[in-house]
Amino acid sequence: MTHNPIRPWRNIDRRVSRQIRVGKVLVGGDAPISVQTMTNTLTHDVKATIEQIQRCAVAGADIVRVSTPDEDSTRALKEIVAESPVPIVADIHFHYKRAIEAAEAGAACLRINPGNIGDARRVAEVVRAAKDHGCSIRIGVNAGSLERHLLDKYGEPCPDAMVESGLDHIKLLQDNDFHEYKISVKASDVFMAAAAYQQLATATDAPIHLGITEAGGLMSGTVKSAIGLGSLLWFGIGDTIRVSLSADPVEEVKVGFEILKSLGLRHRGVTIISCPSCARQGFDVIKTVAALEDRLAHVTTSLSLSIIGCVVNGPGEALMTDIGFTGGGAGSGMIYLAGKQHHKLGNEGMVDHIVELVEKRAAEIEAAAEKEKAG
Repeated sequence: MTHNPIRPWRNIDRRVSRQIRVGKVLVGGDAPISVQTMTNTLTHDVKATIEQIQRCAVAGADIVRVSTPDEDSTRALKEIVAESPVPIVADIHFHYKRAIEAAEAGAACLRINPGNIGDARRVAEVVRAAKDHGCSIRIGVNAGSLERHLLDKYGEPCPDAMVESGLDHIKLLQDNDFHEYKISVKASDVFMAAAAYQQLATATDAPIHLGITEAGGLMSGTVKSAIGLGSLLWFGIGDTIRVSLSADPVEEVKVGFEILKSLGLRHRGVTIISCPSCARQGFDVIKTVAALEDRLAHVTTSLSLSIIGCVVNGPGEALMTDIGFTGGGAGSGMIYLAGKQHHKLGNEGMVDHIVELVEKRAAEIEAAAEKEKAG
């Protein structure tokens, strides 16, 4: 909403954390909250994996994680890293040698699970490889794979056990003079994950990777993630996020950005404000919004668009958006630009006209930004 003043009651004070680097992406400190996803292709299928990474990057992914469960996968990683437009995180489970191979292949970050990776000696070998090849590390604690001694101590997975696991592993890295790490404490239970992250946020200054693991399908997983991640982000916790959905990874990226956009933490693409529609609508709102979402997916410039079916709420919403259309009567409505009435528009051909207005406004915003950058 580029023409509106910033309102102080919308500000979020982010937790202060150290900053690390994941390839070219800064994580923590004052860096923007980055959006991650994970491929679901067979990693040794290099062509399919690269194609999926590229689609995720176009959707806005800052970082992409790739599973490396075997030697075929780590062998493929070198070519994948070379072709990827974004930093690659190698996901390591069980075998520490895969982490060493992934570091040698050029991974920007190694994700290791302290419950699975092995003893301190093996962790030290992984750290040595990370240092030698400029990798950061994500400590990935998961409620479903906690160490046996912690399950014996606490009786079941719980926030205390998850945080203790994470802090124990931080100590292992620090004992090896390694500090380029971030940490996550994921659970599929929203309450458990939120409590663990809140506790973790006060126990370390490391950058925090947020996620609700195994959240579910596109609909249920989006809701679950929005509640869990949204509440933590609202309170300033989180430096990088991944929405875990049983869906196309591109959808994870889209949902991640929508969560951040709704909190004013990232601004990318067109934010469409639309009504649910009712008998008052002067045009087919649902069909129009669906068409506009599809037609405007390529726009990366941040701006807002209101599409409201009638004059009850339409003018008010249009006051707060860059471009607005409010349905009227007799097959036409009103276009608003920067909150002001501009011209009438017939319902027929409205999608084409609105797309043209959005693209024009996006070009103006980008040109102004370039001019400012040039001084």
